[in-house]
Amino acid sequence: MQEGLIKSEEELDKLRQSSLLVGKTLAEVARHIKPGITTLELDKIAERFIVEHGALPGFKGYSGYPATLCTSVNQDIVHGIPDHYALKEGDIISVDCGTIIDGYYGDYAYTFPVGKIDPEVALLLERTKESLYKGIEKALAGNRTGDIGYAVQNHVEPFGYGVVRELCGHGIGRDMHEKPEVLNYGRRGTGMKLEKGMVICIEPMVNLGTRKVIFNRKNGWTVSTADQKPSAHFEHTVVITDDKPEIISTYDFIYEVLKNEK
Repeated sequence: MQEGLIKSEEELDKLRQSSLLVGKTLAEVARHIKPGITTLELDKIAERFIVEHGALPGFKGYSGYPATLCTSVNQDIVHGIPDHYALKEGDIISVDCGTIIDGYYGDYAYTFPVGKIDPEVALLLERTKESLYKGIEKALAGNRTGDIGYAVQNHVEPFGYGVVRELCGHGIGRDMHEKPEVLNYGRRGTGMKLEKGMVICIEPMVNLGTRKVIFNRKNGWTVSTADQKPSAHFEHTVVITDDKPEIISTYDFIYEVLKNEK
């Protein structure tokens, strides 16, 4: 096991704090996700909220990334850069957010419907989120990263969806992207062995159509579906334990906002 992958209790506490703020930030963004708002406006809301809570935006400046959020709309899978695009009824938007507290990162994502969306797309969101929890079930000491990838892939591919191969989940700590890589496909019993105290981000990226992707050569960041069909993206941060995975990220604040807006 490489040094630094097993986190101390003190490190875990800092990761929990940072993760908690990501959840609160995503909920703050959720309050404003309505037709007419631009992704750039959402980004400003998130940055202000993070800074007001004494933290730093984890994404801004990371490898040169220009924004606080990744806002990926419809066919954009991940790394959509906030701009002047105004959300429309029927869109979906993956909002990926990162924070830094005391040098430790929080990082996770949620895909939101904008108003009423196509039932087929709503099912894609629901099943992708289900696959996230299927993967988390396998995040136990003694298992391997391939067990997680297999669980995700095995849940969504029977529906005819495409599982993105070019991007994956990751370890997290003082760096946003640490080992191990956590693929969303694979074979059971393969990949890095998971050990108690490791912290990983599991993030299924699932396409309504083909698994093939296009990299945006103009902005150098955004990844989209090759057939321009919608893609869903959900992400949680998990501490590896011996018996039950500890999910240190939370969607509870998001659910509270969405429930109150129904």
